[in-house]
Amino acid sequence: MTLISPSRRLRRTPFSEGVEAAGVKAYTVYNHMLLPTVFRSVEEDYHHLKNAVQVWDVSVERQVELRGPDAARLMQMLTPRDLRGMLPGQCFYVPIVDETGGMLNDPVAVKLAEDRWWISIADSDLLFWVKGIAYGYRLDVLVDEPDVSPLAVQGPLADELMARVFGDSVRDIRFFRFGWFDFEGRSHVIARSGYSKQGGFEIYVAGSDAGMPIWNALMEAGRDLDVHAGCPNLIERIEGGLLSYGNDMDRTNTPHECGLGKFCNTATAIGCVGRDALLRVAQEGPVRQVRAISIKGDPVPGCDQHWPVVAKGKQIGRVSSAAWSPDYNTNVAVGMVRMTHWDDGTDVQVQAPDGLRDAVVHESFWH
Repeated sequence: MTLISPSRRLRRTPFSEGVEAAGVKAYTVYNHMLLPTVFRSVEEDYHHLKNAVQVWDVSVERQVELRGPDAARLMQMLTPRDLRGMLPGQCFYVPIVDETGGMLNDPVAVKLAEDRWWISIADSDLLFWVKGIAYGYRLDVLVDEPDVSPLAVQGPLADELMARVFGDSVRDIRFFRFGWFDFEGRSHVIARSGYSKQGGFEIYVAGSDAGMPIWNALMEAGRDLDVHAGCPNLIERIEGGLLSYGNDMDRTNTPHECGLGKFCNTATAIGCVGRDALLRVAQEGPVRQVRAISIKGDPVPGCDQHWPVVAKGKQIGRVSSAAWSPDYNTNVAVGMVRMTHWDDGTDVQVQAPDGLRDAVVHESFWH
């Protein structure tokens, strides 16, 4: 067994005690913290997520807080999505790009007020980029990481569980909206969002000391709902087409290559630092793009590196995430494929670790 040596570089979370007591079997490192990846098994966790309710420690989704008179201006500088119509109480999925139009992160922006925003980030040190932009442009804004740790409640029984702990009004939260809810005298943001297609919420737990009381309350209230500790599930997120920053995309990819062109309002998102580069991309169109790929044969091994996608002996893409799907009885995958072979139903091959596999490109994912 290989162990990870603990240190202050690798932070525990406010929910680590609950995660460990629930029998976590594996972690990955994400934003310098431990993110659970398996409890019973990936497949068992998958079936349970689709049928019951799970509580996920996603503290790794760190918040970058923008606060001050120039907070809205700074937020718009970071993303090609036009935020002018966004109101307090809304959450927006926002590609974050650099000056070349390359993806730096794909977070959710949470607008708390006109002068206060949270950026709920994927796995990258985005705080430093945001601080650099703020300082370089001499903006009147404070950029920091607050003591806020998300806890996700996901699955078809999520509404019932959340209502038992936070009251029935939590059911009224609309998709990608949030409200403030009290728990033991402290107010927390709760949004209808999450990294699954099964529905649910994310609780932005304010203060590390509130972590385990909320975790325990959810676990106690959900006993008869078969609540379990869970985590983002590899199989379910591939089926749903949920991309993983650092796995399926990075700063060498534009939002258009990642299928996120609909979130790029380059004509109106004035101020975005990558706007000029993305205007050219929008005009010319991408030459490669993320696609769903089904891979034939027995269950594939874990995908810890890119697998070449080939046609007639030439590489025309790469698979970045793959898993066996019990519900669809095939291997499902995420891949970046050249435009010559990205049409729905195109036959290709994938060079998996155990050999060349026949595969098919799909225009949409399985959800």
